[in-house]
Amino acid sequence: MILVTGATGITGSEVVRQLAATGVPVRAFVRDAGKAARLPGVEIAVGDLDRPETLVRALDGVDRLFLLTPVDPRQVEQQGHAVDAAQRAGVHHVVKLSVLGAGLDASQSIARWHGQTEKQIEKSGMAWTHLRPHYFMQNTLGFAPSIAARGALHAPMRDGRIGLVDTRDIAAVAACVLTQSGHEGKVYEITGPEALSFHDIAARIGEVTGRAITYVDVSPSDAEKWFVAGGMPAWLADALVGFFGIFAAGHASTTTRVIEDVTGTPARTFAQFVADHAHVFAAV
Repeated sequence: MILVTGATGITGSEVVRQLAATGVPVRAFVRDAGKAARLPGVEIAVGDLDRPETLVRALDGVDRLFLLTPVDPRQVEQQGHAVDAAQRAGVHHVVKLSVLGAGLDASQSIARWHGQTEKQIEKSGMAWTHLRPHYFMQNTLGFAPSIAARGALHAPMRDGRIGLVDTRDIAAVAACVLTQSGHEGKVYEITGPEALSFHDIAARIGEVTGRAITYVDVSPSDAEKWFVAGGMPAWLADALVGFFGIFAAGHASTTTRVIEDVTGTPARTFAQFVADHAHVFAAV
C-alpha cells in the first residue's frame, strides 16, 4: 500500500492518478473529503498533519509513503509528524517531494526547510528517495491573466534561464520510484529538457497562441508588491522573490535527464505544455 499526502494538490493528485493507473493499492491522505471526490478509485484517509493522531489509521498497512505538503512556515514540523508516524508504523520507503537546491545551508528559507526534513528522513532508518524538482511549468499559469489581457508577462527574472518542468513529469518519476526498486538512497534533481529565459517563455506562448507576447522585467520589490496584492501571504511573496533572485543570477540554469532516465519517456517541452493549456493563455 502506498500513502500519498497532499493528494488533492496539483502534483499530489497527478501522482495518485498515475499510481492508480498502474493498479497498485493507493491511499490518499486528505484534509477535505469533498476535494477527494475527484480522485480515481483509491482509498481515502481523512486527516491533518497538524493532528498526528490521524496518521495512525492512515498509515496502517502502508509500505511506501509519498511525502508532499503545501509550502508553509510550519512544514518542517508538519512533515516531521509524518516521518515520525511512518517510522513507528514500519513504513519501508519514504519518497519526499523536495525542491531544487534543498540543503541545510541553502540561502533560501524554503530550500532550508526541505533540507531539514530530508536529513530527518535519512536518519530515520527508512529507505528514502528525494525528488528535487525545478520551477513548475504550471506556475506560469499564474501569469495568464496579464498575458491574456495585455499580452505581457511580468517577472523579476532579467535574462536568467531555468529548466522549468511539468508536474505531470514529476508525478511520472514519483510513480516509478514508488513502484520500482533501485531508487533507494537517491537524490533526483528533476528539470525539463531545456533552460529557458522568461523572454523565451513569452516567445513560446506567442508561437503556440499566435499572439505577440512580451516579457517585461520588473524589480524584485515591485514583483513582491504585485504578489501580495494578488492575495499571496507576505512571507511566501518574499520567498518567491528570493527564488527569482537565484534564477535571475543564473544559478539554476542546468538541466538533467532524470525524467527520461527514470521513466523511459522524454520530458515535456514548454511548447508542449503551452499547447495543452492554450485556452488559458488565450486572449479574453
